[in-house]
Amino acid sequence: QVQLVESGGGLVQAGGSLRLSCVASGSIFSINVMGWYRQAPGKQRELVARIASGGSTNYADSVKGRFTISRDNAGNTVFLQMNSLKPEDTAVYYCNTEVTVTTGPTYLYWGQGTQVTVSS
Repeated sequence: QVQLVESGGGLVQAGGSLRLSCVASGSIFSINVMGWYRQAPGKQRELVARIASGGSTNYADSVKGRFTISRDNAGNTVFLQMNSLKPEDTAVYYCNTEVTVTTGPTYLYWGQGTQVTVSS
């Protein structure tokens, strides 16, 4: 019903920047929250940042001041600008969104993940 397509991952040196994008498409009535999670090898998936439809944001303490989450005007694309990257930011980053579909229910959807690798 809803597809999430992520892009923008890659390999970068410590101190560098990357910008992740995630586009939601399909049977969307409204998008309530969009966010990014990450999972490093051997660790649990954790919240990185999320943004609600009204624009309020939440960030993990570890990325505050370095990462910025935003949405486009149409509201179906979420971006994660990552600056001052550190080796500990290395992980697979997953887009997540809470969507009310056109048939009524609300579901959580996940993207396929995009690898971010920060070299020291």
